[in-house]
Amino acid sequence: MSNQTEIRHLKYFLAVAEELHFRKAAEKLFISQPGLSRQIKQLEDDLGVTLFERSNKKVALTKAGFYLKKEITLTLKNLESVFEHTKLIDQGVEGEINLGYVGSAMQFVIPDLLIKAKEKYKNIQFSLKEMENPEQIEALLSQEIDLAFVRMDKVPRELKIQPIFEDTFSLVLPKDHPIDVHNFESLTQFKNEAFIFFEQSYSPDYFEKVMDIFKESGFSPIVSHNSVHASTIYKLVENKLGISIVPTVLKNGFNMDIKFIELDKIAQRTILSVAWNTKNRNPMLKNMLEFIL
Repeated sequence: MSNQTEIRHLKYFLAVAEELHFRKAAEKLFISQPGLSRQIKQLEDDLGVTLFERSNKKVALTKAGFYLKKEITLTLKNLESVFEHTKLIDQGVEGEINLGYVGSAMQFVIPDLLIKAKEKYKNIQFSLKEMENPEQIEALLSQEIDLAFVRMDKVPRELKIQPIFEDTFSLVLPKDHPIDVHNFESLTQFKNEAFIFFEQSYSPDYFEKVMDIFKESGFSPIVSHNSVHASTIYKLVENKLGISIVPTVLKNGFNMDIKFIELDKIAQRTILSVAWNTKNRNPMLKNMLEFIL
């Protein structure tokens, strides 16, 4: 490759690779279509490869083009991160970390991390976003977030995952429900009651583990509602629209007319893990992992 290739050529290439349409890409970039075509041709000549298959009906990436799109997307993302951290350092900020998390991680794991990080790095900035597990994985792969706190067992090979907290499950009942910790015997006592669960899409691995609890109890639950927020589930339970099963850690921080029965005698446990992208170049990522692992 000669020294004629500039960052703008790569950005132009990505625009066409994403749109697969020269006119739409040109409009997106606010340049003329002939001008964009010349820039792409210059990039192809510079690299000595064909990046697009062109016809009157469509534009498609070649194998070389597909590879370049994948690598350049990550490269430009890293470059943007370098520029952003350069600005932060100039402003007196030591770094920035973007966190994705499932709601239960906010009970103690994330607050503990923020406190420890702030003690050592006074000027670090955090961006926090509650996300479904699959959404967090996509955000890690695209490096939109640096750390993900998830309830899942496996991740794509580009990522690493490490369990950080094992928890029991607990039943959630209206406060005046006739069954409590003193007369609770087994889950079969609730086989005729409606259950409220976290959405399956929120955490497929977690949902499957909850279903295993019922399978071992010998019945399938009657499902009345689904939600992605514990507060919504608890409000429904409080209003006697069903009962639920949640990670025990979620019994803290809610002031509602509900009660919990910990299922500490069953084999199933729910695992909270931290995941990250090994290609992430954020200089603060390693420091945050040292607080967690």
